[in-house]
Parts: sequence; structure tokens; C-alpha cells
Amino acid sequence: MSGEHKATKRKGLAAIVIAALSCAPVSAIAAECKQASAIYGDRDGAYELRFSPTTSEAMTSTHQFKLSALKSPVVMNGYVMSSDDPERTMGMVMFNCPDGDVTGADLDACMVWQGFVYRASASGGLDNLRSGDSPAAEKIVFPGLGPAIRQSSAWGDGKAKVAPWDVLNFKGCAQ
Repeated sequence: MSGEHKATKRKGLAAIVIAALSCAPVSAIAAECKQASAIYGDRDGAYELRFSPTTSEAMTSTHQFKLSALKSPVVMNGYVMSSDDPERTMGMVMFNCPDGDVTGADLDACMVWQGFVYRASASGGLDNLRSGDSPAAEKIVFPGLGPAIRQSSAWGDGKAKVAPWDVLNFKGCAQ
């Protein structure tokens, strides 16, 4: 077999593998990704949520993420924490919070959304968001996120102009 024929055959094989991966169920792809590296998008392609590993053991959050309003300069910071009695995963999304020591009033001014965060399966079941080392959820649910963004400082001229749906779908894994 000539070298040119081998290269053509490898390219063909690569195309088949890529096609097979693109046809794989989202649940199989999400299961291969850790929650701390998962990337999600809203149904309209206007927002992207990227989880990243928590950077400090002193933090009380179990997850951290960036929520970007695509086609705008808006990037919001978010955190997820566990609460007790009953056990729930609580989240918060903030925009343009000051650095350093901040007051409650400072946090209130930059808070975009806060509430429960759920993982959802393709069949519609809801559960708490699992640890960063767990397989990524197929969907993440932030109840009331879209209306909260519309009422926040992240909304307006030169900022976000489209509100996301409350359900974000797994779309990839950061490496």
C-alpha cells in the first residue's frame, strides 16, 4: 500500500470516528466529562456556562462557573454550594462584584440570581448537582435565571439583550 493511500485511509477513518462521536447520545458524552469541566448552552445559543474546578479549599462552594452572554461583553461569575436540611444545591450568579472585602449591600448590588441548582436527566428527572469529580449532568436547571438576568445590572445597552431559558444543555468538556 502506498504512503498516499495509507494517509487517505487514515483520514477516512478519522472522519468515521468523528461522525460516530457526533452521533453518540449526549448522556454517553456527558458521562465521560467531569462536572468541574462541563460546558453548557441554552436552547437559543445565546448563553454559555463553563464550570471550572474550585480553586481554594477555603471556599465553601462546591462548584464555580462563568456564565457568558454570547455576542456581548457580559461574563457573570457563579458558585454552587450545598445546603442542609433539606440537602439542596444552592447557586448564585453575580456580575461586576467588587474585589476584596465587600459588604452585604455590595453583594446585593451585584447579585444577578440565586436559588436552587438542579441536574436533570434526558428523561426529565431532577436531582442535586453532584460533586465536581462526578460525571457531568446532561442538563442543568437554574429556575428563574432568564427573568433574573432581565432585572439585573447585566441587562441593557452594551450588555445582555437576550434572556436565557432556565435549562442549559451539555455541549462539551473543557480540557
